[in-house]
Amino acid sequence: MNRNTKTPISNHPHQELTARVTLPVDFRLQDFLAFHRRDKTELCERVSDNSVEKAMLINGVPCCLILTLSQNSAEIALAVDGDTAPLTPQALETLLRHMLGLTQDISAFEEAYKNDANICRLLKHSHGLRIPQTVTPFEAITWAITGQLISVEAAVSIRRRLIEKTGVPHSCGMLCQPDAGLLAATDISTYRECGYSNSKATTIQRVAQLIVSKELSLSLNDDPAAIAKNLLAVKGVGPWTVSYTLLRGFGYLDGSLHGDVAVRRNLQRLLALEDKPSEKETQQWLAPFSPYRALVAAHLWAMQSDQGY
Repeated sequence: MNRNTKTPISNHPHQELTARVTLPVDFRLQDFLAFHRRDKTELCERVSDNSVEKAMLINGVPCCLILTLSQNSAEIALAVDGDTAPLTPQALETLLRHMLGLTQDISAFEEAYKNDANICRLLKHSHGLRIPQTVTPFEAITWAITGQLISVEAAVSIRRRLIEKTGVPHSCGMLCQPDAGLLAATDISTYRECGYSNSKATTIQRVAQLIVSKELSLSLNDDPAAIAKNLLAVKGVGPWTVSYTLLRGFGYLDGSLHGDVAVRRNLQRLLALEDKPSEKETQQWLAPFSPYRALVAAHLWAMQSDQGY
């Protein structure tokens, strides 16, 4: 199958729900599209000029989320391969707001630090920055573990191979990203074949098994501090993984991504330092921006070499 050829959703038997929200005037559409465009093979995600399709298992049911965005609004449709929709219309709207980052109070951040010289320089480049969210927190933590200490390109490639091995087909022509149930039952040897180190393979499998056994909860209703504490107790999960999971999976803006190489590199550029700051120095620099430390880190991610910093 040519995965670059969009298969009309309407041609497939399914249950379909829709929801719509109004977008803020400063919504950064390209940020959202770029986040979902990381894997150019379109194995489980397809991105066009103004839409995103994601094949996911939601409560164990193969689904395709279709987000269509305009200048003023966003609509989501849930195409379900089956007779029962796994989400209510209200839950679907909540999911849409979550994915778009509309629950993040970025206006309070920008108002609070509008007179800070360094933040002003970042805002000049990336005013209105929101953090696009994964569909589920479990998707976020698998991304985080996969991406530990390697490039985004390498993480995308390894993740792709895991989806090829374990993904469930959806009638839209894509594979659904595996959920905790599938990854809990996946042999370590399969992870290794996909390019995971033994440590990363064991960690993803362990997190998935803890979720399945209900010993670990990654509910959006849980307290972020409690989630962080519980995740740090899992062997193989460190502070960077926790902060990234909370940022991408929960929209929690106060994690400290001081260990992130790109954050440290771009902080060096922002402050015109001769050497890249250490993790401790970066942590100290981010600390006064609580409860927005992770949002500041995201603004550092957004820096580009041609912006005259």
